[in-house]
Parts: sequence; C-alpha cells; structure tokens
Amino acid sequence: MGSESTSASGTDGVLSAHQIAQFHRDGYLLLPSFFDPTALLEHSKHLISTFPLENHPLTAFTTSSDAEGEEAHVGDRYFLESGSRIHYFFEENAVDPTTKQLLVPKSNAINKCGHGLHILDPLFKEFSFSTKLQNVANSLDIHKDPRVLQSMIICKQPSIGGAVPSHNDSTFLYTDPPSAIGFWFALEDCTVENGCLSFLAGSHRWPKGSNPKEAKSSRPKDAHNEPLGVARGVNKRFVRREPRNPDAGTTFHHLEQEEEAEWDEQKAEIAECKAGTLVLIHGSVLHKSEKNTSNKSRFIYTFHMIEGDPSRAEYDERNWLQPEAGQEFPKLFG
Repeated sequence: MGSESTSASGTDGVLSAHQIAQFHRDGYLLLPSFFDPTALLEHSKHLISTFPLENHPLTAFTTSSDAEGEEAHVGDRYFLESGSRIHYFFEENAVDPTTKQLLVPKSNAINKCGHGLHILDPLFKEFSFSTKLQNVANSLDIHKDPRVLQSMIICKQPSIGGAVPSHNDSTFLYTDPPSAIGFWFALEDCTVENGCLSFLAGSHRWPKGSNPKEAKSSRPKDAHNEPLGVARGVNKRFVRREPRNPDAGTTFHHLEQEEEAEWDEQKAEIAECKAGTLVLIHGSVLHKSEKNTSNKSRFIYTFHMIEGDPSRAEYDERNWLQPEAGQEFPKLFG
C-alpha cells in the first residue's frame, strides 16, 4: 500500500507538519475523508451521460508508445482548444476506427471531460476555489501566486478504462523551473482492480547524497528541502508543434538532461483509496495507473496548480494548454 497520511487534514484543510514533511519526502500524500464526493460524483455522471454527440469529432484520448518507443498523445484542435471549455474525450476501445460508431453506450464510452470545469461549471468552480483547498495550498507554501488549470473528470470506465503509463505532471504542464502540483480527488473507491494510482515514492528527487550534474533546463528551486535530496526536473515536455496553429498538433520536446528516475515496479507503492480522498501529487514524482479490469468505474476529479509569478517560474506559449487569448489562468486566491 502507498503513503497514506496517518490522519486526514483538519476540517479546514490545514495540513500538519507531519503531512507536509511526508509530501516533500515521498512526492505524494493521501488525505482520506477529505471531502464528501456524493454531489460531485452525481454531477459528473450527469455531465457524462447528457452531453450531445451531434457534431462531436469523437476524439479518443490516448497515451501510448509505438514499437520504437515514441510516445503518441491526443493533439487535435478539439483537444488543444479545451483549456477553458468543457470537452469530452472517448476511450480508445469505445469507438470503431472504421465506422466511427460507438461500441458501448455513450455514458460508458467517455475517458474524461475537461479541461475548464473549474472555470465554467458552477459546482466544480466552487469546489476548486474553496477555502479548504486554499488552506491546503497555503500549508504547502510552494507557490507565491498559485494558478489553477487543467481540471477534468477522469472516468476509468469498466473493462475498457485504459492504462496510463508512468509519467510526471510537469511534462504536460511545464514551467521553468517546474512548479506543477496535482490535486486528485477520488469520487469513487480506487482499487487495484479498477485502476488506482501507484507511485515511485521519492522519484521527484535525486537520491540523498548524490551530486547530479548541473542541468541546462532549470530544476525546481527547493533549497529548504535539500536534506531530502536535490529536486529533479523533467526529461521532456509536451508541446504544440506550432504555438499559433492548433491544427498542427502536438509533440514531445526532449530536453538535454536525463532528470527523471526510471520506473521500478518492485519499488512502486500502490495507492488504493476510498471515495472522498484527496491525493496531492508533486509535479516531478513518477506515477501511473493500470487498466480497469473490473465491472466498476473509477471516477475522479482533478486539477493542477502552477506558479503564476513570472519572476519565479515561466509558463510559455509552447505548452499545449493555453488560456484564452487575452486571459490568464485563474488565481487560486482571486
């Protein structure tokens, strides 16, 4: 089992010194009984079952590798324009590639919807910017000006919910230096059978006592935690091929330094958790989830925070996720 906090955070969301230390040590933290998932789950299932299929491009969400190890990732216009909208993405095995017809009922075909739930949906907006979550961010004390982005419901549908390979979140929400933190909320029980998370604890840092070569790409500024090991950066970043042309698709830009740890299945920690658990995820910690082999879904809601102060971290136009023209990512403390 994984790194579950010995006690949930206070009812106000303020983390204890032990919980904060555990997060910095392991790169993730489970906070059981953090919230009541009932309303969010009911609303999520309503959104998934009622959205119209008319004029939908039937975009399938994929994260996979080909025979040469090159990664594939969804990257069409519908995906790239989802940052401040609510778009729906299908499981790969839910759509017939030839006929473009659904192979399962619509409510069981969706992989996820997002990425602007925290902007457009009143229930998710209220939840995402709640005082309790502001207190969590204050407790972590990582960001000076935290910004909220990439909110989504991930469904992990019964039997066809796909696996997500090991990755770190800063690859997809890159700042220089990396600053992403994930807030991951279990709306249903998450088990080995339905595709719970697993983590390589401590993989967000070089081993204590090591002396990694200076990276040309910036590492996180984390001097106050150096006794735990020097913070890692990322090997690559997920970018638009042409920043101003959403029809050009996406690719991975490989950075020069080998910053990331190698996934080790023997050392991985399985993070099963009950509905109502908040999982905090460091942007550089390796984590993954397996395919849902059960007859039960695994609905979760998630969003991320990055540093919004440009003097502390830069978020540039190459990143796949961009705010609407003339807008900024919403401040956690509006």
